[in-house]
Amino acid sequence: MKFSYVTLLDYPLADSLQMIKTADELGYHACYAADETWHKDLWLLFAAAADKTENIRFGPNVSGVYLREPTLICQALATLDELTGGRVDGVISCGNFGLLAQYGVDWKEIKAFSRVKEAHHVMRTFLDEGAITYEGDFYRYSGLFTFARPVQERLPLYIGAMRGPRSFRFAGESTDGVHVALSYTKEAYEYAVENVKIGAERAGRDWTTLDIGAWCVITCGPDSEQAKTAARSIVAFYISSMPEEQIRLHGLDPAEMNEIVDALGKGQLDKAYELTTPEIAETLSIAGTPDECVAQIKAIEAAGVNHMICCITDPFILKAFTGRDVDVPDVQGQLRLIAEEVMPAFAGAAVA
Repeated sequence: MKFSYVTLLDYPLADSLQMIKTADELGYHACYAADETWHKDLWLLFAAAADKTENIRFGPNVSGVYLREPTLICQALATLDELTGGRVDGVISCGNFGLLAQYGVDWKEIKAFSRVKEAHHVMRTFLDEGAITYEGDFYRYSGLFTFARPVQERLPLYIGAMRGPRSFRFAGESTDGVHVALSYTKEAYEYAVENVKIGAERAGRDWTTLDIGAWCVITCGPDSEQAKTAARSIVAFYISSMPEEQIRLHGLDPAEMNEIVDALGKGQLDKAYELTTPEIAETLSIAGTPDECVAQIKAIEAAGVNHMICCITDPFILKAFTGRDVDVPDVQGQLRLIAEEVMPAFAGAAVA
C-alpha cells in the first residue's frame, strides 16, 4: 500500500512548499493537487517544489479534459517531468461537475465518459510519440508535435472516477490505473475493483499491476472526538460532488444528501453541519486516532486498493471553508502522525 498526500492549494504558497518538503522527507509516494480554477495553480507550485524535493512524485489529481485541452496537459506533464527528473503522474477526468456548472456547462450534455476515453488516447499517443495526427469526435490534430518530452520512458496516466462501472472497466482495459474519489466503504471499493478486473481481463492484463487509488478526506489526530468533528465540518462540502450511485453504495439516501447540498448552496453552513449527522460524517470520511484510521484503511485495502491518497483536513482549511475552529493537528502534524503511526501498519508503505 502506497500513501500519497493531496495538497489543497488554498494555503500561502510558502506554507504549501513546506508541506510538500515534509511529505517528501517522510516518504510519501506522491503529492497531488486538483487542477481547478478555485485553487492556486498546481503546475507553478510543483515546478517550484521540484528542486526542493528528492523522491516524491507530483501530478494533477485531477486535470479536467473539458476545460484544459489534452495536449496542453501533456505539455505541462512532460515539462514538469523534466524538472523533477521523472517524478510525475497524470490523472485526468472530464472535470469537477460543480466547476463546469459555474462555466455554464452541463456535464450531462458533454458525453463525459466518451470524452475522457478519447482524451486518454490522445494523451497516451502524444506523451509516447511527441506528435499526433488524429480525427476524433472531440479532438482533431494534423501533424501536431511538441519538444516537451517526459524523462520517464512511460509517464503513468490514470483516470479519476467516481460513478462506474464503465469508467472502472475502461481503467482496467486501457490505462495505468484509476483514482477513485470520495468512496470510503469496503463495498464501494469492491464494486470499483471488480469492474477494473472485468476491464483488465477483457484486455488480457493483470489488474494487480494497476494503480488503484482511494482519494479520501482524512483527519488524523490524538483526540478521536475532535478529529471526527473536523471531518463532519468538511464532509458537507464534498457531498455535492458525489453522484447518486456512489451515495447509494455507502448505504445513504441521495434525497437526504440533497438537503445538505441545498443548505450549503444557500450559504446555511450551520444547517448543513446539523444535517450532516455524525453517522453520515463517519461514513463519508476517514477520521479519528491513528488506530481508528488504520482500521478504516484496512477495510479499503481488503477490497483491492493499493494506494491511499490522503486529503488532509486541518484547522486552516476548516476555518477557511466553514468558519469553525477545531483542535486537530495542522497538515505537517498529520503528515507526521500518519507516517509514524498509520503507514507502518501496511506492507510496502515507505516510512522515513
